[in-house]
Amino acid sequence: MPAPSQQSLPEVHASVATAHPSLWRRVFAFAGPAYLVSVGYMDPGNWATDLEGGARFGYRLLWVLVLSNAMAILLQTLSARLGIVAGRDLAQACREQYSKPVSWMLWVLCEIAIAACDLAEVLGAAIGLNLLFGLPLIWGVVLTAADTLLILWLNRYGIRVLESIILGFVTVIGACFLLQVWLAKPEWGGVASGLVPWIDGNSLYVAIAMLGATVMPHNLYLHSGIVQTRAYGGSLDEKRDALKWATVDSTVALMFALTINASILILAAATFHKAGQTDVAELGRAHELLAPLVGASIAPALFAVALLCCGLNSTVTATMAGQIVMEGFIDIRLPAWLRRLVTRLVAIIPAVVVTLLYGEGQTAKLLILSQVILSFQLPFAIVPLVMFTASREKMGDLVAPRWLTAIAALIAITIIALNVKLLVDVATG
Repeated sequence: MPAPSQQSLPEVHASVATAHPSLWRRVFAFAGPAYLVSVGYMDPGNWATDLEGGARFGYRLLWVLVLSNAMAILLQTLSARLGIVAGRDLAQACREQYSKPVSWMLWVLCEIAIAACDLAEVLGAAIGLNLLFGLPLIWGVVLTAADTLLILWLNRYGIRVLESIILGFVTVIGACFLLQVWLAKPEWGGVASGLVPWIDGNSLYVAIAMLGATVMPHNLYLHSGIVQTRAYGGSLDEKRDALKWATVDSTVALMFALTINASILILAAATFHKAGQTDVAELGRAHELLAPLVGASIAPALFAVALLCCGLNSTVTATMAGQIVMEGFIDIRLPAWLRRLVTRLVAIIPAVVVTLLYGEGQTAKLLILSQVILSFQLPFAIVPLVMFTASREKMGDLVAPRWLTAIAALIAITIIALNVKLLVDVATG
């Protein structure tokens, strides 16, 4: 076990016992880290692409969500493998492998990516507050920051409390969308046909956006750190057992995230696309159109509640990722309250400034901007992860199998290429 000064998330490191004789208690003990990670796959930035995909092309791009989710499961499993086997989060591994200037450069890039990601998440929660209570967007941004610090403060009672809060929010989000899909009465034959790969010149850009925006860089840092909250032991067999349960945790949690993302696309297809409203991208406009199209007054409220929970969830996990990144890359150790305040301000200040500059009518553009910035950071997270988990020097006998490394490398190349294309398209208009 690493020394306390080298532990990832030291206040909760190895705090959850896993040595239970009962199979179900062991499953329950290992369940949790991937649910914290999964909220990054259903953040408001993903909502924008899911809504656009469903509104413009109906159910036809559902297969893209399934494919991108499979990619995410594999990469998150590699992230968990690094944390369990090497006892290091991705940021710590980068600091140990690269020179100090390179580590600091990677840290700066990652902080920019987290701020951009948090911009989408804070805006999502603020828009949810605005839709539910009419609160001005800027006040919603500030209130979201305070709520996040309050939720993180509860972490002093143990990581399981925080995981329970996040899981509660995720359950509410899932219930809201499943009810909305039931009210929308989609064509299930069309849903099934959407699982068959299909693409054309018009849908290519949206498909690339859905694929490229799936894997969040900060999630790879977060998972490699948060998985170490389990006291899985240090022997080879214990680590191999922990890898098995971490894989189960990742698969189940991200399949739940897929269910929610698919529900958003199906809802958009069954309402907006069916009614000819193919240009819906703003979250506020989607909320406004739901009631007349679904035929139930509760639908917009469910949409706003899910959006608020989604934004709050994502900002909590982004702040935790900020802690892992700051401590891992530059080895700064601060009191827990100060560290969380600093990492929260790093993300919240840009959100306040951008909101003040652009106003409430440009939220869709801001969400797109956040995804473009994230794409810059993606190669600097994926490539080291694949290299580290393929290194026998770092991983020993539990090094990733060659076939797994080959698939991960192909996924990395694909995602990076798609994101480069997105950047070029945005740059050229």
